Amino acid sequence: MNTFSASEQVPFGTDNFADNPEPRCPCLLLLDRSASMAGAPIRELNAGLVALRSELLTDSLAMKRVEVAVVSFGPVQVETDFFTAANFIPPVLDAGGDTPMGEAIEQGISMVRQRKDIYKSSGILSYRPWIFLITDGAPTDSWQEAAQLVHTGEAQKSFAFFAVGVQGARMDILGQISTREPIKLQGFKFREMFLWLSRSMRSVSQSTPGATVPLPPPTGWAEV
Repeated sequence: MNTFSASEQVPFGTDNFADNPEPRCPCLLLLDRSASMAGAPIRELNAGLVALRSELLTDSLAMKRVEVAVVSFGPVQVETDFFTAANFIPPVLDAGGDTPMGEAIEQGISMVRQRKDIYKSSGILSYRPWIFLITDGAPTDSWQEAAQLVHTGEAQKSFAFFAVGVQGARMDILGQISTREPIKLQGFKFREMFLWLSRSMRSVSQSTPGATVPLPPPTGWAEV
C-alpha cells in the first residue's frame, strides 16, 4: 500500500526525463477549498481527483505524457507539484478559510512558466499547458492583475485557461478573468467533469505538440 503523502512525492520512474523522454502535457488544477466548500462539495471534489488519476492510468501514452499539479486556496498552498499520472497522488482537501483566487492564479501561472523552462532546459518537447480553475465563490483578494496575466498568457499561447464555477460562484468575475466563457458545474458533478478533463488531456497527449485538437463538448456536467 502506498503511504506517500502529496508533500512526500519525489520524481522517479516515469517522471525522470532520462527514463521517459516523451513530450509532456502539463495540467495545473487551481482548486477552491474555502469554507463554503465544506460538506458534499469538498467530498465530491476529492472523489473527482481520484477519478482523474484512475482515468489517466487507463491510457499508457497519457500516463507517460500528462503531468498534473494541484494548487489549493485558501490560503494558497501547493498540494503537489507536476507528476505524471503514475506518480500523481491526489491530495485530500479540507474546506476552510477564504478565497484568495488572485494569488492562486498568479502562483499557478508561475508554476507553469517554471515547468516549461525545465522542459526546455532538459530538451523535452511539451504541449500547451492547461490551467483549470474551480471555485464556488468570489475572490477575497485583488484579482485584476491575475486576470491581466491570464489574458496576456492566452494571447501569447503560453497556456490555456479554463474556469469552472460551482453553485454560488461569481460567474461575472470569472468571465473577466478568463478569456474563455466560464462553465457552470451541474450540482456537484466533479467526477464527470474530471473524467471529461482526463479524456481531453488524453486526446491532446496523443497529438503532435503544437497541433490543434478538437475537445469534446462538456456534456453531462456543465449547465447549458
